[in-house]
Amino acid sequence: MARHDNALQGVMLVALLVLFPMIIQLLVHQDESPLWRTVYVEVEGEDEEDTEARSESRSREDVARIATFNIKIFGETKMGKADVVSELVNITLRYDMLVVQEIKDLDQTVPYDFLDAINAASNDTYAMVLSDRSGQQEDDEGGQEQYAFYYRTSHFQFDSAWLHNDSELDEFQREPFISSFNLLSQNGTVLEDMTFITVHTKPSHAVNETAALHNVVETYKQNSTESDIIVLGDFNADCSYASTYELNQLDIRSPDYLWVVPDSADTTFSENTHCAYDRIVLTSDIEDRFFGRWGVDRAMTDSDVSDHYPVWFDLDRTEDVFA
Repeated sequence: MARHDNALQGVMLVALLVLFPMIIQLLVHQDESPLWRTVYVEVEGEDEEDTEARSESRSREDVARIATFNIKIFGETKMGKADVVSELVNITLRYDMLVVQEIKDLDQTVPYDFLDAINAASNDTYAMVLSDRSGQQEDDEGGQEQYAFYYRTSHFQFDSAWLHNDSELDEFQREPFISSFNLLSQNGTVLEDMTFITVHTKPSHAVNETAALHNVVETYKQNSTESDIIVLGDFNADCSYASTYELNQLDIRSPDYLWVVPDSADTTFSENTHCAYDRIVLTSDIEDRFFGRWGVDRAMTDSDVSDHYPVWFDLDRTEDVFA
């Protein structure tokens, strides 16, 4: 009997040695947390059939497709490369709104030249909302950039925009840009008022600046009756800049928010990195129009275009969504 007991103990020990690393791996790399919810429908390129197969069915005409895109060092040098501009225009035309970070142009002509290039290639009319130069505090002037919204006027109607007032707390290197729009139906009627908050965080301060986004949302709510809020941009919220544990401690990971892009996503162009830097976060109020379809747009040919991929999601723009 003792011999059998020893054999059984040996088998159990071997099983533990095999299973223990697997358990640790699952604990370290788990994607879901009880503190927030994610919806994961990653779609490569523009394969619409593939998209429909992995999410609720909507025709392209029934949705407003919105993307966030850090166009690395978007200035005169990049604008002077015809092939790069052509690809950037083609990327933009895949979306009804493109929210751009990292515009670096002292003359501030590049954003307007890019809008002209978009409209020259489009059958629809695009308009632009351009921020003032961010990094307005004296200690942040070295990181100044601009944000821009490029959008189809058939899908969105602009209301107002401003940089978040960061003068008192100085929580950001580059103040978030807040812009309010009306979502339009195919008939041109106003369906929804919604507010976008976009940011490009300082990588070394990614956790603190991501945490401060909750304060931006709360400050906005205190001064507005609008509750449909979308926070999106380059959060730098992954890899060496922010751990899942650190992010899980933040108020912006509470059930009041829906993180569309999970920590397991890869929004970077390089094959040597796998980081979910670019994020889309919705307040719970807008969930009736978000039905779970989003993706990382990997149809990009070269790192000269950017070191980030665009990340997109769809909002229902039919009039009977609340019927």
